[in-house]
Amino acid sequence: MQILILGHKGMLGTALMQRLGPFHVVAGKDVEDFDLTSPDSCRELIAAENPEVVINAAAYTNVDGAESDAERCFAVNAAGVQNISAACRGRRIRIVHFSTDYVFDGTAATPYREEDPPAPRGVYAASKAAGEKYLQEGSDDYLLIRTAWLYGPTGKNFVKTILEKALHNPILRVVDDQVGCPTYSRDLAGAVAVLLKQGHRGIFHVTNRGSCSWYEFTRKILAGAGFNRVSVEPVKTADLGLAAPRPAYSVLSSAKFTAATGKTLRFWPLALEDFLAHLEFRKAP
Repeated sequence: MQILILGHKGMLGTALMQRLGPFHVVAGKDVEDFDLTSPDSCRELIAAENPEVVINAAAYTNVDGAESDAERCFAVNAAGVQNISAACRGRRIRIVHFSTDYVFDGTAATPYREEDPPAPRGVYAASKAAGEKYLQEGSDDYLLIRTAWLYGPTGKNFVKTILEKALHNPILRVVDDQVGCPTYSRDLAGAVAVLLKQGHRGIFHVTNRGSCSWYEFTRKILAGAGFNRVSVEPVKTADLGLAAPRPAYSVLSSAKFTAATGKTLRFWPLALEDFLAHLEFRKAP
């Protein structure tokens, strides 16, 4: 397939380039190549590349920063998706777009399914929900993948932040009242490859299996990296004074993905172990 990956230098974009590159004709574009917030720029890019598949891995991801930068956040996460959809419409181009567990309000007691209605809280969450709506209304051929708690070797993410802090702090304070699904970018990229190969369309939830709190995730990260002398103190989200609200429970059900593809992703501790084993990082003394 002729595949165009937007945001190819980011964490997910890099993983997608590595996973899809050996098997398809893949081109990558990033902020220096086009303007996602410009309808003309998107239209010119799509016309010039003429791909069979456009994968949008570009996003505004600063959850707290979005509260004071709503215009930019919506321009990228919502209007950007609208621009891509308009540029691809009528050209027989499939769009693969990524959304987030944050589109749900976090009040559920069981894992969220694809058909559950979004109820975003906060600017970032609202922008991602708006992007989903633009995709569904504007594209005649799309694959919308919701994922959660993404980490990988490229770019800023929770795992790398915890490891950096552990080098300089004997005690880390981490919330224990948010539960979700840690997801390794390389595993997600592999799932995308399967969905594309099998020709699936519509909405899919894709995460590594299992769930945990950020506190539990942190303890597993530190143990896997050998930071045995660093302790973790559980705190409540309300005590941190964060600008944006967080869903307390945002576990996504990947049952539809498994039923459709016959595949399952690894349990999150196994994926984390693999990530830490290959991460170029100064381990604990």
